[in-house]
Order: sequence, then C-alpha cells, then structure tokens
Amino acid sequence: MKKYMSFFKIRFINNLQYRAAAYAGMATQFFWGFMEILIFAAFYKSNADSFPMKFQELSSYIWLQQSSIALFFIWFLDNELFTMIESGGVAYELCRPLDIYNMWYTKNMAIRVSRTLLRCVPILFVAALLPKPYGIIMPSDFSIFILFIISMFLAFLVTVSFCMIIYAITFFTLSSTGIRLVMALTAEFFAGAVIPLPFFPEKLFKAMSLLPWASMQNVPFRIYSGNINGNDAIFAMLLQIFWFVVLTIFGKFLLNKGLKKVVVQGG
Repeated sequence: MKKYMSFFKIRFINNLQYRAAAYAGMATQFFWGFMEILIFAAFYKSNADSFPMKFQELSSYIWLQQSSIALFFIWFLDNELFTMIESGGVAYELCRPLDIYNMWYTKNMAIRVSRTLLRCVPILFVAALLPKPYGIIMPSDFSIFILFIISMFLAFLVTVSFCMIIYAITFFTLSSTGIRLVMALTAEFFAGAVIPLPFFPEKLFKAMSLLPWASMQNVPFRIYSGNINGNDAIFAMLLQIFWFVVLTIFGKFLLNKGLKKVVVQGG
C-alpha cells in the first residue's frame, strides 16, 4: 500500500504545478455553467411544473458538475499511459514489482483529484454567492450531505474503473483515438453530463439509471440537490458499489489478457 501511496503523492504533486491550465479551466467552467443555467431558465419560464427537477435543484446539479468536471468526466484521461502502450514503453512498467492495474489506478486517481482541487473551491464559492435559484445551496439535512460525500467517493471509483477499461482496450487496437472518442461520448451522455437523466422519458430514465454510467456523477449530484433521497438514494449507492466491483474485475481481466499478448520490438 505504501508503494501505491507514493505513486499517488508523486503524481498528485506533479499535477498541482499546472495552475495556468486550472485557471483556464475555471473560466471555461464558469462560462459553461452560466450558459446552461440561462438556457434551462428560458425553458422553465414556460411551465416550471412540467420538469422533473426544481430549478434550484438543477442549478445545484450544474454547479456541482462544473466544479468537479475533472473528477468525473471521462475526457480527462492520462495521455502518458496511451503513449506508453502504443510505443512499447509499457515494458518498463512491467519491470516494476507492482500490480500494473493498481499502479495505473492510483495514478489516475491522483491526476483527477489534483485537477479538481485546483478548480472546485473558486467555482463553488462564486456559485454559493449567486442569488436563488441560480446558485448552489447547502442540503436541507446534514445526513444528506454525508450520503453525498460517500456517493461522491463511490462515483469517483466507478469513473476511474471505467477509464481503466479504456486503457486495457488500447492493447488490442492500433490507435487509442477511436476507442477514446466512442467510450467518452457514450459515458458522458448516459452519465447525465449533457442532460440530467431525470429529463429523459420515464421508461428510458429507469433503464439508464441501472447502467454503470448512471453510477458516476448522476447519483451524488442528485442526492445533494435533493432530487433523490431516502431508500432511492441507498439503492443508488448500492448500485454504485455493484458497478465498481464489476468494472474493476472486468478491467483487471481485460488488462491481464492484453499484457499476455504484448510484443515489444527492439531494444
């Protein structure tokens, strides 16, 4: 465990130095958050009662999404790993006396956490100062906040486990570009990154809620905003644990199978 924690610290500290990129990202997230809220506000003015989420719930959802975009969005992948796989540099990783899956998993966690810490606080601070119902508000109950924190951690684990599958599939392809695009676009759509899942038709929403992508950002954001609570929140969190276990097992199986067929030429 100490070895993996060392990798986490090294990658975490290394990524904290990219502050200019973090400032640019914050500006983008502020603009995108305001744009989304204003677009939805125009729709809500026509008939607010016909929407599955209250406008205040939606605003909190959007600001949480923008503040933690580096934590949950699939696009934030480690390009170094793709280069390593495609160039044969993965041979150096295999020489380490460590489990390669756990090592890469730890590195990806560090990258996402460091990028999120540089962006989330200013975004949430500004969002908290905005007038209702355009800003973010605290949950009505402290127990909801605790469930939100636990669900955030579980969603983070599910997201990283899904990303590990993308890295593993790269061993079987000539280029990672295609699989990255397909997997990322699919995940963002079904995770509620484009449109919150409750806005889909009821039957489709129920089906999408059972998929692994719904266990990413969808669950913690809806718990925080109050759109999901009680037994429904507990069931959603149990589903998060289920998909974390399934994706991790499948990712390890796929990675081990790919490593058995690795051929490094030259040297």
